[in-house]
Amino acid sequence: MRVLVTGSAGHLGEALVRVLREGGHDVVGLDLLTSPHTDVVASVTDRGAVRSAMAGVDAVVHTATLHKPHVTSHPRQEFVDTNVTGTLVLLEEAVAAGVAAFVHTSTTSAFGRALTPGEGSPAAWITEDVVPRPRNIYGVTKVAAEDLCELVARDSGLPCVVLRTSRFFPEQDDDEARRSGFADANLKVNELLYRRVDLADVVDAHLAAVRRAAEIGFGRYVVSATTPFGPGDLAELRRDAAAVVERLFPDYVDVYRELGWRMLPTIDRVYVNDRARADLRWTPRYDFRHALDLLRAGREPRSALATSIGAKGYHPETTGPYTTR
Repeated sequence: MRVLVTGSAGHLGEALVRVLREGGHDVVGLDLLTSPHTDVVASVTDRGAVRSAMAGVDAVVHTATLHKPHVTSHPRQEFVDTNVTGTLVLLEEAVAAGVAAFVHTSTTSAFGRALTPGEGSPAAWITEDVVPRPRNIYGVTKVAAEDLCELVARDSGLPCVVLRTSRFFPEQDDDEARRSGFADANLKVNELLYRRVDLADVVDAHLAAVRRAAEIGFGRYVVSATTPFGPGDLAELRRDAAAVVERLFPDYVDVYRELGWRMLPTIDRVYVNDRARADLRWTPRYDFRHALDLLRAGREPRSALATSIGAKGYHPETTGPYTTR
């Protein structure tokens, strides 16, 4: 299979290129930045470059984007150009080239204000049925790109799957209170309960989406680690998250005590991956239980793939918690 991967110099793009090539696939990596995993140095808005890169391609995995950390450093127009126009260029050229599967990497940030319940309300239960309420230009353009995927898929028959991925970046949290209140690894393992996913599982979800796209036709899916929580836990999660976690994982207390870690006092949303697991036939491995078992064994709670890719950052200069490229 010949696969075009956009954003091939980024976290997910590089991981996809590596795994696909290791699997014997022919991969074309496209990115604005040069890298060992980039074959075409160009913008996704460059129709000529995209058309050339699309030649003979069976599947497109579109990870290239301006991210949330770029909101303070890039004008809104650049978000529209890259995230919306660039996606449209790729979709149209994929249709023209007769591509068999198009997978678009979106984000749970698209849900925006829908992720924050009111004071005294239970934690939000976030499935694909929740209506997005974007809070910034990043979210607005990602939702617009998703809608373009649906439009083109419905009009042309291009099999297209949108994956709303939760956090998988290795950089420190951009929230000062969280960054100063928790060891970085502690916070990330906590987040596996409700809003984080390991890079290896994200790659597996994208590959599953490529395989299943033709049967699905068009679909949007939440991609996050499998939560141990259910709807009956949502009220208590807002009041006392640690009590819920201890009830479900009594051994977490000893593991955390030995590490000097602590649990979040409250959890405000829970991402639900049930539909992705069922429709994509996707089996994520790196959930909170798996992380606890690795920690108890004295091992790194992340996948080897996530560790080897490391941090890449989002800006050419130091910008707070986000590292440089």
